[in-house]
Amino acid sequence: MDEGLHVKDKNTEDRERSAVSRRQLVKYAGLGATLVAASPLATGGPAWADDDERKQGKPGDSRNRAWRAGDHHVHSEYSGSFDTKTTPPKFTKGGDAVYPIVTNAIMAKNFGLSWAMCTDHGGPTHSKINLEQAYPDLLRSRILVPEVLQFWGMEFDAPALDHHTLMIPHHADEAQQLFELESRFAKLDPFPADPGRDTEAKMVEFLKAAKGMPRQPLVIAHHASRSATGLGVYGQDTPREFRNGNNAAPEIYVGFEGAPGHQAAPLNGGARGSYGSHPTYGGFDQMTARVGGLWDSLLGEGRRWWITATSDSHVHWTRGGSDFWPGEYSKTYVYARQDYADIMDGLRNGRIWVGTGDLITSLDVTLSNQGRDATTGETLTVNRRNRTDVDIEIRFRPLQGKNGNGERPEVRRVDLITGQVTGPNANPDADTNPTTKVVARFGPRDWRKQGDEYVIRHTLRNVESDLYARVRGTSTDEAEPLADGKESPWDDLWFYSNPVFVQLR
Repeated sequence: MDEGLHVKDKNTEDRERSAVSRRQLVKYAGLGATLVAASPLATGGPAWADDDERKQGKPGDSRNRAWRAGDHHVHSEYSGSFDTKTTPPKFTKGGDAVYPIVTNAIMAKNFGLSWAMCTDHGGPTHSKINLEQAYPDLLRSRILVPEVLQFWGMEFDAPALDHHTLMIPHHADEAQQLFELESRFAKLDPFPADPGRDTEAKMVEFLKAAKGMPRQPLVIAHHASRSATGLGVYGQDTPREFRNGNNAAPEIYVGFEGAPGHQAAPLNGGARGSYGSHPTYGGFDQMTARVGGLWDSLLGEGRRWWITATSDSHVHWTRGGSDFWPGEYSKTYVYARQDYADIMDGLRNGRIWVGTGDLITSLDVTLSNQGRDATTGETLTVNRRNRTDVDIEIRFRPLQGKNGNGERPEVRRVDLITGQVTGPNANPDADTNPTTKVVARFGPRDWRKQGDEYVIRHTLRNVESDLYARVRGTSTDEAEPLADGKESPWDDLWFYSNPVFVQLR
């Protein structure tokens, strides 16, 4: 076997045993896809958990919520290839990603995900492929793997930008809703090609159309700095475009991948995240990883702009690809009930934290003042006339078993990061927030055990301006995440919370 497959491998025997288990699951998943195609269930309608709001409470109702791990960027065999020498173009499955939809769902379940999303690439006339071929397979997969909520959507060919998640709400006409948006706005869908589709104005038009729909989708940018050529030297995705899109539809266009997929690439000699021109930092995109960078610049304007972590799974690294299975390495945790509507509500409103390598399995960040409190994605209102100290409690739960690499990683440090919220920036290209800093670093001596959790407490004294607080942690000794080389991703684990805001009144 290629030595590149064993970079910094600490437990070869566990790795090999795990790989055998994975191959068996893939085999059974393929068999399941064959069987279900001939099953009477395959021709029935979806087992709608629809109108989950009616069953378990409306969005905003916090009952029965828990941290639920998921992945909104997963590819199936419907990320294929197109022969444009014919009219219409001929589509061939498996040209880019190779696994059936149900295989991804089975593997997501195996690695502890409770929700996932198939996001296949577009292309000429792909909207019709999605509607007529991929969607029926998604319905079959929902029947076969009901434990995983499986959203419908795609990796949207965003006009003038790199790829984005386009997540469609779960309802009876979800397939038609995606068809409408893809056929009208995806830049690669027209045949022959239409250069007029590839403009920022078209992207804004798309977001406004999505905003006007009775059931609003979500849009999240993928691998935002993958085309960057240096630190702060951006490629397809720019600060100005993020601001313009968020201005047009703030409840639709809500964030970007903090940790992109393709994290297994170094195990086969590639660049982590497939960031070939400028690296990731601790597995995270430079826009997120740099304290006081673009993410902090957007948060400093008061934007509700969230980060996620995904697999971007195409081909598993043990088969020569660059990828982990959904949930094997990266997870996006959403505080929600196990229903489609509340998962989407959590994503829309920032009830999210992200992690790699199962370094921890829960993370709660709570800010409080004078009997009021707020947690991730929320806003704590503080009366200027009262005491303006803000108390912060950080709770995290370490992994009890072993992660996908057969290890039980340990948290070495937790950082508390704050930045001022000063309002809209006059410069739409701004990518820094000079007020953002690490205000406290905590090691094992600074937290105490409470049941299965560890608790850290800290107080921000004499808060004099609007601000936000966010938390990150790591298994490393790096004060700041270093630029990634070819080290094993399992040796470089991080988690990040989304922010809690503080508003003075």
